Amino acid sequence: NRDLVLEITRLRAERARLLGFDTHAAYVTVDQTARTPEAVADMLGRLAPAAARNARAEQADLQAQLAEGETVEAWDWAHLTSAVRAEKFDVDFAAMRPYFEAERVLQDGVFYAANRLYGIRFTERPDLVAYHPDARVFEARNEDGSELGLYILDLYTRDSKRGGAWMNPLVSQSALLDTPTVVVNNLNVPKPAAGEPTLLTYDETNTLFHEFGHALHGLFARVTYPRFAGTNVFRDFVEFPSQVNEMWMLWPEVLENYAVHHRTGERMPQDLVDRLHASESFNEGFATSEYLAAALLDQAWHRITADDEVTDVAAFEAQALASVGLDNPAVPPRYASTYFAHTFSGGYDAGYYSYIWSEVLDADTVEWFRENGGLTRENGDRFRARLLGVGGSKDPLEAYRDFRGRDAEIEPLLKRRGLDR
Repeated sequence: NRDLVLEITRLRAERARLLGFDTHAAYVTVDQTARTPEAVADMLGRLAPAAARNARAEQADLQAQLAEGETVEAWDWAHLTSAVRAEKFDVDFAAMRPYFEAERVLQDGVFYAANRLYGIRFTERPDLVAYHPDARVFEARNEDGSELGLYILDLYTRDSKRGGAWMNPLVSQSALLDTPTVVVNNLNVPKPAAGEPTLLTYDETNTLFHEFGHALHGLFARVTYPRFAGTNVFRDFVEFPSQVNEMWMLWPEVLENYAVHHRTGERMPQDLVDRLHASESFNEGFATSEYLAAALLDQAWHRITADDEVTDVAAFEAQALASVGLDNPAVPPRYASTYFAHTFSGGYDAGYYSYIWSEVLDADTVEWFRENGGLTRENGDRFRARLLGVGGSKDPLEAYRDFRGRDAEIEPLLKRRGLDR
């Protein structure tokens, strides 16, 4: 794929020049909240040194697990990390599954948090037939009983379904067309044998909260034109509301309400929850470094001008990573250029930075919720009215300032990922 990488980046640079931009990155970011490649570079550059430093410290811990003469390699990381996590924090994610029974997670976790925060209620409508027997339809209503829309949950994996998890608006809200909202959340949870409960993993539970955040973004839309409804926002903003909704998964009031052992009825032990919180920033040096390396590669390829001549993909990669201190062989980029589908065929060209860009907003918003009492109707109404409801009808950062009272700050993200020390 090396020749394809060179050809694609050259053609994108030429197109950008024809359209009046210095680089493809400039062409892309002008229509994102970042606005310029320089703003992206500044944010990634602030994160990279701390991430690389923490990854080296984590690498030293892993090295201690090996015999004399052995060296930590990239392919060792996941296995060795599990051993170190167990030794340091005694966190067994498999032991959590009995507390994450899917129906309780949905009704007493996801829906419960939405009710406490926004006053909305969900009622299953078995009389409404969806596109597959596994897809369940719920009617969503506001606190005053007025119609909000329909929510469809398609939880299980099947042969005809693509992998991953996502949200789709089947019908977007529109005052112009007087259409209510219909949204669907898709996950790929293995279906249990008949009569057995569906026990979610920790990650699947988090994913359900995340994707439901996208669903709320769609359901709460209050715009004139469907083009601007819900998740029809800039790419580097769209993950922000869903990332915020993840915070309620471990919020004490919510967790206590749904994390109940499916056989014994006992609540998840507090010491397990405490150990989980203690391990939250564990291995974040590695996770942040591998992501940033890929994001910086994406930016480097798309900051090439039409006059630049690049002939060696491997040398270009090596120089780009070395320039920001992310050239540790034990922590390679999440995607190398030759199999970086996001940037070369997946629509994230010059935009792979958007995940962590939106996480800056997310972490700052989580901080705001904590400072203002957490799961309250007042907080939910403010977030819904000033940010979720406006969709793409208002500049996202202007909407954020309206909600937060200022621009987002990066410090909460640094703290979350353990990059502040």
